[in-house]
Amino acid sequence: IEQMAAKARSQQINFRPHFKTHQSWAVGQWFRELGIDQITVSSLKMAAYFAADGWKDITVAFPVNVLAMNRIENLAAQVQLNVVVESLHSVERLAAGLRAPVGVFVKIDTGYGRTGVPAEDTDLIDRLLEGLRASPQLRFKGFLSHYGHSYACRQIEDIQTLYAQNTPKLIDLKARYQSTFPDLMLSIGDTPSCSRVEDFGGVDEIRPGNFVFYDYTQYLIGAADIGDIAVAMSCPIVALHPERGEVVVHGGSVHFSTDRIEDAQGRTLYGWVVENTGTGWGAALEDTYVKKLSQEHGIIHGPKEWVEQLQIGDCLKILPIHSCLTADSMGAYRGVSSNTLLKMMA
Repeated sequence: IEQMAAKARSQQINFRPHFKTHQSWAVGQWFRELGIDQITVSSLKMAAYFAADGWKDITVAFPVNVLAMNRIENLAAQVQLNVVVESLHSVERLAAGLRAPVGVFVKIDTGYGRTGVPAEDTDLIDRLLEGLRASPQLRFKGFLSHYGHSYACRQIEDIQTLYAQNTPKLIDLKARYQSTFPDLMLSIGDTPSCSRVEDFGGVDEIRPGNFVFYDYTQYLIGAADIGDIAVAMSCPIVALHPERGEVVVHGGSVHFSTDRIEDAQGRTLYGWVVENTGTGWGAALEDTYVKKLSQEHGIIHGPKEWVEQLQIGDCLKILPIHSCLTADSMGAYRGVSSNTLLKMMA
């Protein structure tokens, strides 16, 4: 957290961390201690959760749900709330249904292909901005994008190249509209780019979230070092099969999620086993990984001689493939240093 905050500060850009990874008041306090007072969330429920803890400037970085107008109105009366749109219909519904002022980002797709207006579709962007200008309660904040295709990268240079290819599209949009909207911001948010790009070059705000813990995916794609990963699962062994080099733990898809990644050797990974040091964990074990999940079972591949040293009831420490979903599945953390339970959003 300190490193990312310092990086943003050194380039004089706004740091609005995404809280969807940790979803915890306790972890949020660590950000507060660094002077951070603006956050990103992925749902109105999460916005309400953090608003109840005193956060006053919140962006919901998810296409606005026009069926939740009452909830948006209630939140906007409590905090500086920013929402995201990509359609004229959403702008019209917000303009007709809200009385409290709301900040609005226009979502731009620079190549990921999930949501957002294609960066080159300036006709639609023109119409969206006209709709926002016509509404006294809707305040255009700027263009927001998520370079989610950075997760297809496999080395640092690929992440940096992708950033260099995508960001000029946003900068061109800013140049086109800044005379009409002099305060418009460019906000980007993926953890790989925010972690490995040294010069954000024209971007006004970063919104990384996964960086707070990282995970084994971030390590494999080049976004983090293995020692940067700050969360692990502790799973008890329930069965041993040394003859086939397998360990079964109580840790399945309901705990880890079903997210997986293929490594350079073509292996499908659902987690990676690390040394169990008691309260914490150590180095990654060689060729020892979660190979398969069912609802409650986790099947771990490992060397036969390693399996033979284990006993049923031992706990294995496992780095998750996707810490956001694993944390959400578990619903709480236990601090390594404090040994205290850190609660999450229920």
